[in-house]
Amino acid sequence: MIIFGTRGYLYQLAMLTLVCGHCGNPAAHTLRKRVSKFTLFFVPLFPFSTKYTTQCTFCGMEQQITKEQADGLLAQPQQQEHGQQGAPQQQAGQNPYAN
Repeated sequence: MIIFGTRGYLYQLAMLTLVCGHCGNPAAHTLRKRVSKFTLFFVPLFPFSTKYTTQCTFCGMEQQITKEQADGLLAQPQQQEHGQQGAPQQQAGQNPYAN
């Protein structure tokens, strides 16, 4: 008998201050990475799904974002700390999800 299945892992990558697209409040947002892995005999072997989400800590709304958006949000605090120029930095109160 072969026992196989999946297992999910949730990683909190950062806490960011953004304007929520749902409630409109400038609030802390958690940036999370969800990874689903295939398991064989309860041993995780390889990831088959990776999703990135942000969740507003004020209203609780969760929004899925792309890997590129998540990488961009993670890079912004590092650019500010090191004083690097280049990409425009997000000011407090701006909405990164505005289309």
